Amino acid sequence: MSEIESGDRAPGGAQPGLAPESELAEAKGVLEAALLVAGEPVPAAQLARLFEPPLAVDMVKRLLDDIALEWRPRKVELVQVASGWRFQGKREVQPYIDRLTPEKPARYSRAVMETLAIIAYQQPVTRGDIEAIRGVAVSTNVIKTLEDRQWIEAVGHRETPGRPALYATTRAFLDDLGLRSIAELPALADLDTSQLLEMPDAPTKAAEAPSALASPILGSDPTAEPGAAADRGEPAASATQTFH
Repeated sequence: MSEIESGDRAPGGAQPGLAPESELAEAKGVLEAALLVAGEPVPAAQLARLFEPPLAVDMVKRLLDDIALEWRPRKVELVQVASGWRFQGKREVQPYIDRLTPEKPARYSRAVMETLAIIAYQQPVTRGDIEAIRGVAVSTNVIKTLEDRQWIEAVGHRETPGRPALYATTRAFLDDLGLRSIAELPALADLDTSQLLEMPDAPTKAAEAPSALASPILGSDPTAEPGAAADRGEPAASATQTFH
């Protein structure tokens, strides 16, 4: 395929010296196919390198916007998240998709969810910061649970005695929430703590559904699953949080 110029026109127009419709259609088909089989979000810059010579990233983004518009009437949509672009099932098909994987989702204790919420809204923070907010010692298992889930990571150290690690959320956390950036997190005042949040893993194929963004981070449940218990120094949590 010859290089598709970026120009100022939107794909689908017809201006002299720019790519013909056949090349634009072919490029869109390649992008669509790549995203459908990728199984994970792909950045626009990486998608641009599928072509020889590489397309302008701005052109790729415009083609992706076109694809997203074309898929809008369907049950699968193209969305942009923190790590790139991906196809995912729409929210209304989630009950049907759930039947493909009927196993129970992982459950996390209130301690885990409160710690995650503090990190998400106050990042970067140390364990000492979290303890000051929660009023109890932060369990090593709580931090490990969130790190193993790839929702948080150490991003540096505070220059104070002991140089404690600073924790922040990851791109995987944003991907699982279906967000592009931390700025898209709902305001704390908007969270309804009377409901449970169900947050599925990022889709591994086009048919999988996105997470419900209107749900809160914290909720209550009378049971707890193995592996979600708080460790020594953390009072037993009577509430758990459900995640896919």
